[in-house]
Amino acid sequence: MERVIVVGGGLAGLRAVESLRSRGYEGGLTLVSAERHPPYDRPPLSKAVLAGETDDTTVDADWDALGCELLLGERATGLRLDAHGLDAHSSDARGGVVASTAGDLPFDGLVIATGAVPITLPGDGPQHVLRTIEEARDLRSRLTGGARIVIVGAGWIGAEVATAAARRGCAVTVVEAADTPLAGALGPEAGALTAPWYAEAGVELRTGVKVAEVRDGGLVLAGGGRIDADEVVVGVGVRPDLSWLEGSGLLLERGVVTDGSFRAYAGAEEPGSARPDVVAVGDCAAWWSARYGRRLLVEHWDTALNAPDVAAATLLGQDAVYDAAPYFWSEQFGRMVQYAGSHAASDRIVQRGDPSGRKWTAVWLTGDRLDAVLAVDRPRDLVQARRAIAAGAPVDAEAIADPDVPVRQAVRR
Repeated sequence: MERVIVVGGGLAGLRAVESLRSRGYEGGLTLVSAERHPPYDRPPLSKAVLAGETDDTTVDADWDALGCELLLGERATGLRLDAHGLDAHSSDARGGVVASTAGDLPFDGLVIATGAVPITLPGDGPQHVLRTIEEARDLRSRLTGGARIVIVGAGWIGAEVATAAARRGCAVTVVEAADTPLAGALGPEAGALTAPWYAEAGVELRTGVKVAEVRDGGLVLAGGGRIDADEVVVGVGVRPDLSWLEGSGLLLERGVVTDGSFRAYAGAEEPGSARPDVVAVGDCAAWWSARYGRRLLVEHWDTALNAPDVAAATLLGQDAVYDAAPYFWSEQFGRMVQYAGSHAASDRIVQRGDPSGRKWTAVWLTGDRLDAVLAVDRPRDLVQARRAIAAGAPVDAEAIADPDVPVRQAVRR
């Protein structure tokens, strides 16, 4: 390859650039980013930035040493594959052109890392989302003492924004359509264990409440009713940013569909249709996991940090497969909450410690296999369980339920 284009200026895009260079690629390299800032970390936006502890989360990178052209504030608008006349569905096809606001960018290697965009609610009233540094700074300026802040969504972001707003003296209400917080991420049983945290922090939590629309001055609820607000924050999830890929011939289903090496499929998901010159990574990639026997779309920092090295290796023709167990953390209501694995197909959940206390863990099991772990202020449990999950090691269910027994001692040899 002589020319690689990386589309997306987040952490995944930066890591792809670094990995390409570290793996020996010496050709032309361009990163296209719709944001005006060099790549920065997003997790601190809902934590340190909202708390007023920092205004800058830029990731350190020596762009001169990387030899990468930065096109900041420029957006990809389309993709034309096989500019050299090859069949788009052929495994021998190479190259194409990224159409952008900076002009046409020809490539023979492409990294798609355009991330995701927040979902917004119907209605013409003002609503805030939290995805960019500008959005975080703007929201922080509105979190003033006594301000009525209504947050839609009791997921990870909603809880973190509620934490920051309550600490800044706001009157905070969180509205959640499900019956418990974090129902989608953790399931209702584990999610319910976090509900008391809201009242403890002085935050009103209203579950089982659906929003019809956002209007000036607050929310209109489905079935009638209203919640008044000075500011409405929406944290109901994100969607992969794929609009620029429509009509490109790539397979798009809840993300750019890829194999376990992040090769994007053209036309259909079948042998021979994975493109060797196009990889997708980060929040926009729906990649095949042999570990779980299904496709994963993981919108977490850990994946954006580590998966691009596999994508870079793939683009350079090197054998590499990504199949790590997902990992995520959140800081909410004075607690460090960490999750690893996937419990989607688990048999049961086992509590490890008293969830009414400050420190506890829950694990999900299928038979004697440890599928996932949720650790609240018990980082050692998380580290040891994560290793067991990665190794696929069986565990003693009785031992792992005892919080006084280290997780590693519950692993069967």
